[in-house]
Amino acid sequence: MTGVPKGTGGPYRAVAGQGSGPHSDRMVRAVLGPTNTGKTHLAIERLLSHGSGIIGFPLRLLARENYDRMVARKGAQAVALITGEEKIVPPNARWFSCTVEAMPLDRRVEFVAVDEIQLCADPDRGHIFTDRLLHARGTAETMFLGADTIRNLIRRLVPGIEIEHRPRLSQLTHAGGCKLTRLPPRSAIVAFSASEVYAIAELLRRRRGGCAIVMGQLSPRTRNAQVALYQEKEVDYLVATDAIGMGLNMDVNHVAFASLSKFDGARVRPLNAGEIAQVAGRAGRGLRDGTFGTTGTCPPLHEELAEAVEEHRFDPLTRLAWRNSTLDFSSAPALLASLNRASPRPELVAGHEASDVLALSVLAANAEIRPLVHSRAATRLLWESCQIPDFRKLGDDSHIRLCGRIFTHLITDGRIPAAWMENQITHFFQTEGTIDSLMQRLAGIRVCSYIAARNGWITNAAHWQARTREAEDRLSDVLHEQLTARFVDRRATTLIRRLDEGGHDSLLSAVTAQGNVVVEGHEVGRIAGLDLIAGEHTDAEDGRLLMRAARRAVRSEIPRRVALLVGDDDQQFAFSADGMHIIWQDMPIARMLPGSTILSPRPQVLDNPLLDNAQRERIRGRLQSWVGQVVREHLAPLFAVQAAVASTPELRGIVHRLLEGAGIAPLPHGERPRPDMLHRLRRLGIRVGRYSLFMPAILKERPLQLRGWLVAISLNLPCPPLPAMSRITLAPDALPPAFMDQMGWLEAGPVRIRLDIAEKIVLELARMSRRAPVPLPPLLASRLGVRREMLPALLKGLDMRVYHPRPMATDSYGPPAPLMIRFQPKGEDGRRQKMPRNQPRQKKKRVAPTPGPRRPDSPFAALTILLNRS
Repeated sequence: MTGVPKGTGGPYRAVAGQGSGPHSDRMVRAVLGPTNTGKTHLAIERLLSHGSGIIGFPLRLLARENYDRMVARKGAQAVALITGEEKIVPPNARWFSCTVEAMPLDRRVEFVAVDEIQLCADPDRGHIFTDRLLHARGTAETMFLGADTIRNLIRRLVPGIEIEHRPRLSQLTHAGGCKLTRLPPRSAIVAFSASEVYAIAELLRRRRGGCAIVMGQLSPRTRNAQVALYQEKEVDYLVATDAIGMGLNMDVNHVAFASLSKFDGARVRPLNAGEIAQVAGRAGRGLRDGTFGTTGTCPPLHEELAEAVEEHRFDPLTRLAWRNSTLDFSSAPALLASLNRASPRPELVAGHEASDVLALSVLAANAEIRPLVHSRAATRLLWESCQIPDFRKLGDDSHIRLCGRIFTHLITDGRIPAAWMENQITHFFQTEGTIDSLMQRLAGIRVCSYIAARNGWITNAAHWQARTREAEDRLSDVLHEQLTARFVDRRATTLIRRLDEGGHDSLLSAVTAQGNVVVEGHEVGRIAGLDLIAGEHTDAEDGRLLMRAARRAVRSEIPRRVALLVGDDDQQFAFSADGMHIIWQDMPIARMLPGSTILSPRPQVLDNPLLDNAQRERIRGRLQSWVGQVVREHLAPLFAVQAAVASTPELRGIVHRLLEGAGIAPLPHGERPRPDMLHRLRRLGIRVGRYSLFMPAILKERPLQLRGWLVAISLNLPCPPLPAMSRITLAPDALPPAFMDQMGWLEAGPVRIRLDIAEKIVLELARMSRRAPVPLPPLLASRLGVRREMLPALLKGLDMRVYHPRPMATDSYGPPAPLMIRFQPKGEDGRRQKMPRNQPRQKKKRVAPTPGPRRPDSPFAALTILLNRS
């Protein structure tokens, strides 16, 4: 709240003056120290020991909490509660529990106390605390409670004040960071925005059963109901904003910061050491020690900062927020001028512009409002209207318009019309909606409560105070119900608490017909396949506890499921999409490992603490039988060929190679069966190509999928998605190279080609180019599914010789010569065989006959004699 009670500058100043003399200053003391020092308890005891007194708290929640405590001691007729929205003042009230803004200091009382006096430094509300520090005094005793950081300034501003330091009753220790779901029970998690509070609370509900919520926007009734959930141990965790740092005493052992920065109304800034200590100090109450740390995504505390919090060493305050309280009501401009008057001391500085001053400056300049401010009384009434707290914080000018409407009614009608109040309450009194909408309506009701609590503003004020209290209580109850329904699972909380405490063996557990595991009537998981799947309230570490808790039920269920698996039909088993696991009841139960051959992989039952060795062996045997049956069924043509050649030794070797390759066997260069064997193999369904032996029946879609799994298992890698049967070529890196080799995708230059298509095309081209090179077929690129410019490199990869045409001479005309190709296979040495060229037939050389013996009387004999002589 930013408002100041009625009487500021009037009777209040006279009473304050009574506390400014030397006698009263000797009765003023400050009790300073860290949290959990018993300061508030001391102040309540001193208050009730006097005949009358007032104590001011920084929060409406605290004022209400201590009001209930005082009523229990002195009775309802002797104790009053005054806050901005709530006023319970019995006629004979002697002791008052108030918010600091609503302290009725025009009353003469023996004792006055202000809690959390270090809030004098707060830039939003600090000027009110500073005003109480300077002027609020009891006739017998005055006490200020707060942190040691304000010691120097108090000594300077209140001469002669007695300062008492109180040490912390327990030790506060830094525990470091901790995972959110592993925080110990009785922990408070502190966040600084509603969205962050909700996110943390939702996670705790899923993982730890639930939590209570404490935020400043909650009404006292909702806040008390939420704290009761925590205090009565229906939940073990509390998620809160820094509102818990202001004296809210709860059974907290550990405080965990989910963030170390907050939005202060102007910017997001890091928390200072004193603010961290104020919140962390909620851990440990009385003589019980406490710990603090960080959690979630919050960075860890620096070592120096953590040490300062542990030892309560903080920089002293050097400035306090201040605003002039001696106001001039002669006119609206004069009032604004007096509010903005400069501080008389350097340690007193102006804070943020308060909403009441902002509303006053806007309304004083309003053409409709300005004529109505014609007297000191009207100016005072305008100021009181502007002090209506902006609980809704909508961020627009709606609050200023509300202040103007109230002032107009009061100045013209003398009272706020009952119809207007009824419309406001009816508008906000709606119990349907979300948590955020309910909190907004509660804020609207708080504004109505503030108006109803002002003296003289409305006729029959008691009636309207009861109406607003009824609306607030009903909305508070609905809000509590919604918070509990959303963020608390009582059964899960009870279960997890018993698990943490070690009561596993005493828990009642069972497995339903649907496979749900129920422990103490709460579903903690389900049986899927042979695995126990933990429910949403357990994380990886809780899984061990859950297994122990559900062991009794699962111990009798697993043997039944093993028997069901062993006797189940083959149709109930399947390979996973990558071929590496066997699936039963939609759950993997075994992984596939390479066997002695590609056709005999072996299943290995997955690790499962619920199975013993005998059960694993039964399952393994059943799965091995199923795998063998699937292989024989899908690759039946291959096994049929094996049986057909059992009595033919010369074919058994070829078929054995096919079995080793699951239907495909590479054909070494130059090695081809004899023509008579080719005919016999063709009749068996075996194709002998240029590159491989293969069975076309195995390359069809159904057996090809199984073959892909078998190849992947033999290579010990997950089976990649197989290309569609319509695909003819693939990029060289589309699949693992070893996998493509065994699957029959031939490497052909820039691509890989499906084996059966490659063999078919090469056969056609070899027949066409048997006698001489032939032009490149025009439709070959489309048949292969590649670009035409890729064909030369592709054909070279298929042992085709490519003849590029020579460029045409410049003086030549006509169509260009085509690209020529010719099949040129490689020999046993891997080199291309030379093809005979088509040359013209040469005439055979005539050889002269060998001469026989000549007759002596022959002319040739005489000629020979003559030749020999010469």
